[in-house]
Amino acid sequence: MDISPILTFVGYAIYASLGLAALYGVFCVVLLVRRITQKRFSSGGAAEEFLGDVREGMNKQNFEAVAELCDSPPYWSKAVPQLITIALKNRNRSIPKLRQLLAERFEREVLADLEYGTSWVATIVKSAPMLGLLGTVVGMINAFGKIATMQEAGGAVSKALSNDISFALVTTALGLVVAIPLVLAGAMIQVRIGKLQDAVQQQLAVFLDDLESVNAGKGKR
Repeated sequence: MDISPILTFVGYAIYASLGLAALYGVFCVVLLVRRITQKRFSSGGAAEEFLGDVREGMNKQNFEAVAELCDSPPYWSKAVPQLITIALKNRNRSIPKLRQLLAERFEREVLADLEYGTSWVATIVKSAPMLGLLGTVVGMINAFGKIATMQEAGGAVSKALSNDISFALVTTALGLVVAIPLVLAGAMIQVRIGKLQDAVQQQLAVFLDDLESVNAGKGKR
């Protein structure tokens, strides 16, 4: 049974799969970078300005104005304002319990979504070299099949063998070409996620300190 047509089809399928993997990997990276950018403040100054406005509203006991500020267009996609909205709804809880609640919501609603995207990038990083290896195996099967059935030596046969070996090596190279940039992009995304976590923890700590001060002042009155 001649399986050359099947192997040829598999070869085209491998090329297509590598192309789709590369495109989807780039899509995931761009999407993750955009989500991280949306969730964090553009600068430390912008975060301080926002927290200052929140502090001013809480000092006036105007919690509704603070909630409206958090839900305004500049802030409704960012992590800290949305977590502050949750904190205001549960401000009667103790600060330790409130801190635990915010940490759980941040992990469940923000980090889990980002980790889901990074898992796809990691899957593509692992799959691309395997597709390249599959192409190598298919190319070598074709090459050895031609050697086994070769009746006579000739330029055409030599060229066919060269094409099969070339296919085997090219698919391996393409698998690495897809995987290596995504490894670097994945590392970059992990660094950005880490910076997002640090910024959110720091900004929430400032807010909770302010809220604790407001509650303490309210209790004294």
